[in-house]
Amino acid sequence: MEKREKLSIEDLDLQGKRLFIRVDFNVPLNAAREVVDDTRIRAALPTIRYACERGAKVILASHLGRPKGEPDPQYSLRPVSAHLAALLGRGVQMADDCIGEQVQEQVARLQPGEVLLLENLRFHPGETKNDPGFARALASLADLYVNDAFGAAHRAHASIVGITHYLPLAAAGFLLRKEIEYLGKVLYNPEKPFTIILGGAKVSDKIGIITRLLPQVDTLLIGGGMAYTFLRVQGMAVGQSLVELEKQDQAAQILAEAEQQGVKILLPRDHVIAQRIETGAPHRVVEGGAIPDGWMGLDIGPQTVEAFSAVIAQSRMLFWNGPMGVFEVEPFDQGTVAIGRAVGEAAALSIVGGGDTVAAVHKAGVADRIDHISTGGGAALEFLEGKELPGIAALTDKSS
Repeated sequence: MEKREKLSIEDLDLQGKRLFIRVDFNVPLNAAREVVDDTRIRAALPTIRYACERGAKVILASHLGRPKGEPDPQYSLRPVSAHLAALLGRGVQMADDCIGEQVQEQVARLQPGEVLLLENLRFHPGETKNDPGFARALASLADLYVNDAFGAAHRAHASIVGITHYLPLAAAGFLLRKEIEYLGKVLYNPEKPFTIILGGAKVSDKIGIITRLLPQVDTLLIGGGMAYTFLRVQGMAVGQSLVELEKQDQAAQILAEAEQQGVKILLPRDHVIAQRIETGAPHRVVEGGAIPDGWMGLDIGPQTVEAFSAVIAQSRMLFWNGPMGVFEVEPFDQGTVAIGRAVGEAAALSIVGGGDTVAAVHKAGVADRIDHISTGGGAALEFLEGKELPGIAALTDKSS
């Protein structure tokens, strides 16, 4: 894990400089090509505003979706450009490409404080391949580099890593710095009692984070589909609930290590069960004991919500990743929303990450009470597993 302090945008002299800022504008669009969730765009605003106010010529670059290495109108960043302009309250110029002579000319015309958004980086195969020629072409547009795309910092792509080899200084933006600061607290210096809430479908997605953070945590609350692998290991009949049979040994090992280290693990004690995953499907609550054959656990029940909420209320620091049930299908979202409410109402320092988890705190109406909502799904998990993220490692070290 890279722990050396990195340059920040505040360490750079920006006046009159061409500043390449890698942002994460990979946002959902509706059929009318309008932005439906601008969380990631808003998260980048402090860095963009700071650069504009200090007289930088701002060049923004991002990917959107998964185009196949060639231009595809469906993945154009043009709708994002209009949305960003409205949020910034200033004009945002849009390029038809991200490299090439025409783009060079647009950059040459930029005045201090003006903003140019490049077209989707992934319209070129060189982006995901970290191709040196493509990285050099991107670098030729700028004098300085800032990475504010934490959600892509675990990717060794040309705009994340390669470009830094061809520019003198590479610094962190405010969002990236905030992510490192808050997730670093989880990894290295949690306030006690420290509670981790983990959900989602699969144990396999979370094994790395559990293993790495187990020595740091006081209580681990496990919900979602992943809970049924642990419950089956403990001998409970789980009906047709999701179980990763090949991960049972690891689940058993985690339970044993937690007991050895004095870490309390709480699993669901009651379950909302149904025979199919459909909105309005007949469902009921089953307490403790077994889930009948032909039925599956799709959400935590009220007793579990109460037990988890009591632990959350007594914590001084919380980290939550993953829903407690099939959040995207009503009524199996209720347990997740209730936990969101408990996290929002807790006095603890709270850190939330993961798409459904972020949606849950918004649905619970407590997003403004969360201390840090991470913009990085896979990046946050890899960071918390103790892995070195290429996008952070590539930044310039601060001299001691």
